[in-house]
Formats: sequence, structure tokens, C-alpha cells
Amino acid sequence: MKQITILILFVVLAVGCKTPQNKSEKDANLLKNISQQLAYFPVLKDTANIKSNASVFPRTLTPSGELELVSKRDWTSGFYPGVLWYMYSLTGEKQWKDKAEIYTDLLKSEQFNDSNHDLGFKMMPSFGLGYELTKNESYKKVLIQSARTLITRFNEKVGCIRSWDHNRDKWEFPVIIDNLMNLELLFWASKETGDPVFYNIAVTHAKTTMKNHFRSDYSSYHVVGYNAETGEVISKNTHQGYADESSWARGQAWALYGYTMIYRETKDPIFLKQAENVANYILNIAKFPEDHVPVWDFDLTDVKTEPRDASAAAVMASAFLELSTFTEQHKSTYVEEANKMITSLSTNKYFSELGANKGFLLMHSTGSKPKDSEIDVPLIYADYYYLEALSREINNQKQPN
Repeated sequence: MKQITILILFVVLAVGCKTPQNKSEKDANLLKNISQQLAYFPVLKDTANIKSNASVFPRTLTPSGELELVSKRDWTSGFYPGVLWYMYSLTGEKQWKDKAEIYTDLLKSEQFNDSNHDLGFKMMPSFGLGYELTKNESYKKVLIQSARTLITRFNEKVGCIRSWDHNRDKWEFPVIIDNLMNLELLFWASKETGDPVFYNIAVTHAKTTMKNHFRSDYSSYHVVGYNAETGEVISKNTHQGYADESSWARGQAWALYGYTMIYRETKDPIFLKQAENVANYILNIAKFPEDHVPVWDFDLTDVKTEPRDASAAAVMASAFLELSTFTEQHKSTYVEEANKMITSLSTNKYFSELGANKGFLLMHSTGSKPKDSEIDVPLIYADYYYLEALSREINNQKQPN
């Protein structure tokens, strides 16, 4: 029998609750708390005169505590519209849909942006989730073109989609573990168009990454550099981790989420096995603090003072919940771990006090510690995957036993 419960979560967030509540009351309190906090985003209040070429998408807070906005070309730009779409999905309130449509439309021209691999990150939380909820045909057209743009970065010799064009002195053809997340756009496009090219490229990239990105314990490197002419592996680095041979926490989250999603789309057991192997690394080898929110790199021994990464926990929680639906053998283990992460993220240690942090939900994420960038701050993608995890948890509870 499924025991997916968020009782602790709702008790923590239901301010002033002193008497037992039923499930619907706890759901209402949770969504009310989240809605009230998100309403503090300044960008929600004046959307009439937004320009598509302006920096209007929330990403994080500056060191002085001000809201940092980025342009549509930033890799995180799709997550704020995704947050709004999830709020519409969870509440059914038209106000969230109206705002989501505004911010989604601002990304429309990105369907032609072939400068990096981040189209999936931008388009699936915005146009993808929007299409799922509204069936807006214009969204579908944007997504298909986005997929066409993304596959122009595929190299047959390498068997992967090129991630970055910068730092050419360091990498000839870099592929990062994050790139797995962008494959969902290609799987979606293949289903919608019937064109197997998108599917085949996604599967080839997934298999090449599985071959070259992972160590024997199924921890992952961040960047694998290839020879673009021969496909030979030249280098393996962990660019955003503590050291090349260390295990960057969010990188492991991308790997877990990525192969779980790839199994969902292919039903190929090799991808389920890969997701389970990554899950085993996270559950049984990686070093976690007691509250199950990791520090920014699993190979760091000082888990008390090193910065945490709430975004990694949010991504993992969402991935574990989906992975639990694909296996009976490990289902309870995955659900239990996801619940521990969600419960911790929902305490006042990580969840913003009402009105604080300009409207962000979660505190204590780490963007790139080696670059001394975005350390111990809110990050918009942490909020997005947190809401996705909550949505999956609620939906899992609705499934028959």
C-alpha cells in the first residue's frame, strides 16, 4: 500500500495550526503558503509593459539581496514561467495561467537560438508545461522548432549534442551531464511529429553519455571533452565540482533525473538500470547531512560548514518520485528518500519566511562554488523542481494502490 505522505510538510507550512486537519485542509494550507510567498515577486505586479529583449526573468538574489533578473537567452529563463504554470496546475487559478502565458510568450524567439544546448531547459518548463495544460497549438509549433534547432548541435562522430561553444581553448567538443535534461524536448518532438530523427539522436546521446560520463560507482563527471573529428574522449572534468574526480551534487541529480526520464520515454531497460545505479550511488555511497539536503559536492567531508545545494535536493526528490513508479523492488526506498528531502526543504531552515527573499520559495542553493558564484542563495530552478516534486507527490497519492 502506498504511504506517500506529506503530513510533516503541511504541518510545517501551515502557520499557526494547532489542531489536526484533514488532507484537503493541509493541501489548501500548503498551496496558500506557496501562493502568498510567490506573490512577493516584484515581477508579478507589473507585466503590462514587459519587453521581450529585457532582463525580466528571476534567477537569484544579488549579494546585496536584490532580485537578479536575466534575459531570455539565459539558461534559467524558462523556469520562472514553469513555476507559474505549476501554480496554475496545482491551484486551477486563472491568475497564474495569465502570468504564465505572458512570461512564456517572451521566450518565443529562443526557438531559433542554436548557440548552446539549453533549449530543453528553457522550453519544456515554459512552452512544454504550458502545452500540456492548455493544448495551445502555437506552443506546439514553438516546441517542434526548438527541437529542430537543438539537433543542429548533434555530432554523429561523437554521438552527442554539443553543450557549450565557449572555452574552446579548454574543450574542443564539450558535453556536460546537464545535457541529459534537454533530451526530453527531443522525445516530445518525436512523439508529436512522428519523426524518428529526434528520438534516435536523444537515445544516441543518452548511450554515449552512459558510456563515457560515469565512474565505476556510477558517480558522474561534469564535462567530457571529445575530439569533434574522431569522437575520441580527450578529457573528463568536473567543472562545477570540488575536483575533477569528485562528485558534484547537482550533476548527480541531473543524471538521476535524466535517465529516469529517458526510461519513461523509451522503456528500454538499460536506462532504468542506469537510473537505479545512479540512485544507488546517491543513497548508499554519497555523503549526506542528516537532513538529506546535500552540500554542493559529495566528496567534501565537512558537511557542517560547506554550502548546501537545495536545488540538487529538489531535482533528486522529483526524480526519485518518478523513478519509484517504474520499480516495485525499490519503490518504498525511493519514496522515503524523496519525502525526507521534501520535508527538509519545507522546513523554515530552507523555506523562505513569508515576504522574504523577494518571493523565492527555497533558500540555500549553490550555483557554482568554484567560480564563487551564487553561493547560499535562492535559485529559480530549485523552486521549479520543488514544485514539480510536490506535484508528483500529490499525483502519486491519487494513484490506486
